[in-house]
Amino acid sequence: MIKTVEWTDDGVRVIDQRKLPHEEVYPLLRTPEEVAEAIRQMVVRGAPAIGVTAAFGLALGVKRSSARTVEELEAEFEAWCRLMGRARPTAVNLFWAIERMRRALTEARRRNLPLPLVREWLIQEAQNIYREDIETNWRMARNGAALIPDPARVLTHCNTGALATAGGMGTALGVVRAAVLMGKRVHVYVDETRPFLQGARLTAWELLKERIPATLITDNMAGYMMYRGLVDCVLVGADRIAANGDVANKIGTYTLAVLAKEHGIPFYVVAPISTLDLSIESGEHIPIEERPAHEVTHINGQPIAPEGIAVANPAFDITPHRYVTAIVTERGIAHPPYRESLSALAVQPDVAHSPADEGIRAEGVSSPEGS
Repeated sequence: MIKTVEWTDDGVRVIDQRKLPHEEVYPLLRTPEEVAEAIRQMVVRGAPAIGVTAAFGLALGVKRSSARTVEELEAEFEAWCRLMGRARPTAVNLFWAIERMRRALTEARRRNLPLPLVREWLIQEAQNIYREDIETNWRMARNGAALIPDPARVLTHCNTGALATAGGMGTALGVVRAAVLMGKRVHVYVDETRPFLQGARLTAWELLKERIPATLITDNMAGYMMYRGLVDCVLVGADRIAANGDVANKIGTYTLAVLAKEHGIPFYVVAPISTLDLSIESGEHIPIEERPAHEVTHINGQPIAPEGIAVANPAFDITPHRYVTAIVTERGIAHPPYRESLSALAVQPDVAHSPADEGIRAEGVSSPEGS
């Protein structure tokens, strides 16, 4: 199993996704500041992975803090929360994880725990977030695999595999993995995903490791592939989903959704409940991160555009809900109208047991320990 992020006695260990697929490098992050910078620089990326890593970063600060009282620790903790929140503004999982860690501290204060136990309480909560992400991936994979025909030609965008989460199955790519484990014949068309090439560098790498048949294409080939009848469905992830079902995801997702609608192809979004932001009415209210110009003008440090050219580099776009066929979560699949179906899923209790249950085994998907 790919370990995207890992808690260790010495710090938070991550796989540096900027160096894939040619190098597997696992830097050790020793401070909250290093964790926040790793998120900002896309050493770690993918909405669920960002949330887990941020929680570990906060726990790391708590563990390393020299605070002598709970009040001093709380002041430091709030500063780290603000630091993490500035790292990536679009991925709501980041803020979900921060708020969950805040609630854990509030609960520790309510219980009047002494400082050493407050530290342990928060470290345990971060580890809970990690474990729950792994389990959530398996539930989403099981739910989404039922939507995949056999055989199937699936188009993906960006990276939605283990690298986009704490590890294990992944989100949209996890659905592909589950379908394959069930015995379905799946071929994946991988969008390269300019400008950061998460598809070419990361998704292709994961699929090769899994021995899942795949073909890499440039982003502007997707429409032609659909026109030729080579795509049966589109699977993407999400960084934030509004109450009406509008989806913020990696730039280029909107284009695929429009093309899929034109060609009568199902367009599925796969994301955990933590990616829902029901506090906002529509995608118009989702902040869109603007990335540095050099990501567009350079590849691997080499310039590909004339110096001095103006650059726009929004990291995400908004796909209106009318283009989304269904939204797969760990609690079930939402269909239009999304305002009602997403709200219903959001209030459901989480499943108490592990996703490696008899239901999954009966469908031919092994447990995480067997992956």
